[in-house]
Amino acid sequence: MYDPSHLRTFLTVAGTLSFTRAARRLGLRQSTVSQHVRRLEDATGRQLFTRDTHSVELTEDGEAMLGFARRILEVHEQATAFFGGTRLRGRLRFGASEDFVLTRLPEILEGFRHEHPEVDLELSVELSGTLHEELAAGKLDLVLAKRRPEDPRGEPVWHDRLVWIGAERLRLDPDRPVPLIVYPPPGITRARALDVLQRHGRPWRVVCTSRSLNGLVAAARAGLGVMAHTRGLVPPGLVRVPDRAGLPDLGRVDFVLVHGRRRPSAQQAADALAAAILAGGDRLHRPQHPGPL
Repeated sequence: MYDPSHLRTFLTVAGTLSFTRAARRLGLRQSTVSQHVRRLEDATGRQLFTRDTHSVELTEDGEAMLGFARRILEVHEQATAFFGGTRLRGRLRFGASEDFVLTRLPEILEGFRHEHPEVDLELSVELSGTLHEELAAGKLDLVLAKRRPEDPRGEPVWHDRLVWIGAERLRLDPDRPVPLIVYPPPGITRARALDVLQRHGRPWRVVCTSRSLNGLVAAARAGLGVMAHTRGLVPPGLVRVPDRAGLPDLGRVDFVLVHGRRRPSAQQAADALAAAILAGGDRLHRPQHPGPL
């Protein structure tokens, strides 16, 4: 009933909220992208986007279709691999941002390993900035991380906002520098926090630096200071800093999948894992219990 190519186009438009950018990312004409979306809307009998000359937004039915489209494509990939008679093999070097330490990404990886037991999956958990550097150096095949502001590449997994978080009992003194809990360079969140504070003329001081999310969370729970973090992934025991604290807005953040240099031995496995992550993207918003990634 639903053409997989139309579903992939729909997900790309939903991720970019732009028919033009979706066409560029998919290597299609914009008229073809519009045709795919129109045919999917005809098949569902529902309008999936509201659009005018300035903006594209998902309708309520479009939001519902996101989950269905991802699951349909996941099953389609599994069926194609099963009945195609080919088993994926090779070494796949996958990098995931520290942001996903407390999410249910392990469930997605476990499902991938079950479906493709002959793929040698190597996982690296690092700062988003470090992962992008390793990808550029040819050390990784696929990365799930924050998008760098200057880099338009990557297939969107989801959009969110960065917020200030800390212990519930924490009180900030407006006359003293903001106590910051941060990743070391080249952390993307760190760079955003320092830039925003500097632009708003707010003095700051670093009270804790750690490459580990667990280390940052421990410092925040101890009430040492505040940290910038993704709104949808606030760790247990921490809360958003209230607006009355007067901290500046941190803006939005995009999480994307980025492919590295196409190694023939890893390309199919990287495509399959990317499809599994996109299909299970909703689970990345939910905490995993117990234990970290």
